[in-house]
Amino acid sequence: MSTLFRDAVRRLDQAGRLVKVARPVSQHEELAGILRRFDGDKAFLFESVSGSDLTVVGNLLASPVNVQTALAADPWAIRRMMIAGLENPTPPEVVADPPAQEKVVSEPFELGTLLPVLAHAPGDGGRFITAGVVIVRDPETGVHNASYHRLQLLGGNRTAIKLDIGRHLRAAHDRARQLGRSLPISVCLGTDLALMYAAALMGSQMPETADELSAAGGIKGAPLAVAPALTQDILVAAESEIVLEGEISPTEMVHEGPFAEFVGYHSDEGPAPVVTFTAVTHRPEPLYYAINGAGRETVMLRKYTLEASALKAVQAAVPIVTDVEMTAGGLHRFHIIIQVNKTKPQHEGLQRNAMLAAFAALKDLDLVIVVDDDIDLRDPSDVEYALATRFEASRDMVVIPGARGHEYVRVSAGGIRTKLGLDATVAASERDRFRRAPFAAVQLEEVDTRTEPGSSGLPWLSE
Repeated sequence: MSTLFRDAVRRLDQAGRLVKVARPVSQHEELAGILRRFDGDKAFLFESVSGSDLTVVGNLLASPVNVQTALAADPWAIRRMMIAGLENPTPPEVVADPPAQEKVVSEPFELGTLLPVLAHAPGDGGRFITAGVVIVRDPETGVHNASYHRLQLLGGNRTAIKLDIGRHLRAAHDRARQLGRSLPISVCLGTDLALMYAAALMGSQMPETADELSAAGGIKGAPLAVAPALTQDILVAAESEIVLEGEISPTEMVHEGPFAEFVGYHSDEGPAPVVTFTAVTHRPEPLYYAINGAGRETVMLRKYTLEASALKAVQAAVPIVTDVEMTAGGLHRFHIIIQVNKTKPQHEGLQRNAMLAAFAALKDLDLVIVVDDDIDLRDPSDVEYALATRFEASRDMVVIPGARGHEYVRVSAGGIRTKLGLDATVAASERDRFRRAPFAAVQLEEVDTRTEPGSSGLPWLSE
């Protein structure tokens, strides 16, 4: 099945999940406000954006329904695609005459005029490009990295780029800086969904030695089409809507932020490297893709990739693990439910090993809940039922103090906090005692029911 960006937009439109907005919408907080107002539901296509001739698409992958529709795949098929990205990387393929380079804008240009870059929320430090997949090649290893980083407009063809602690792009930039070189980059907007998900891969399953362009090929099931950039020594995704070509300075820093981040509040402001862009290329009539930083699309992009990484790592360490779920309340990043199938006494204790394996695989995890295989781990009520009936705090709580998490979590001390494991499983020998009472399997056809007021045979209820 095609993972091309335009095919995904077409599928959403055909399924009635693309809301078209014809009236003029402002780039300054209004457009992002609409995306936030309808967060987690249908995608939006803004056909008239003030100050721009481009059409803007947002909330594209902000809900499970949208993701399944865009990829024409069920949740398990999507999981298999993400695991294939980890297990079957396929190197990219260089193509001639890429669609992303049909139109070329050379220096000088003003990014803020050329593109409908959004001012997202009151209190933000400026206008930010948020949906670009940033591609770099490590100056020492030659490995390609693809990842998401916000870009704050500075005027003209310059932006700041936020490089968080522990990210591979930050390490590549540090190596370039030590060599006294700028770091060539391409920023692909509205690109192949396989690359978008590869850029969201994190954790121990995607080390610096792993190439995300090849991971995209694994997800896609075919080589990702790429082409050399026109003004920089870097590759670009050939099927992108818009590509920015530039380089990160090894020395110049500016004040960046704040920005309303995925955790729901403004991230801290601080120094960030400067990017100078040397060209903008695009398809004819390109779509500008915008992600609301504090919206669900940001975290939904990581849900499937993080689940694939976690399941692969945890199952390798603990084979009785059957499934995992990164929860919405944990922003699909900080909380995970692990399902296990304990069938004999020798399996007891492995559920705790699974907790530790999950924490090791995904640095940002702060809470792991382990449940039995008769619990629907995608149903928050059923998970809470397991906690209510199978979890005893005096013996089933695992506390790991002083562990590294995400620095954006303000309750932590710069990312250092206590991690928590909750064991809501029962021993194999106790499964029968905890088995829920079964009920008869019955069917009730809609034709056999009535919902109209006063349609009951009871005289007093029909009055």
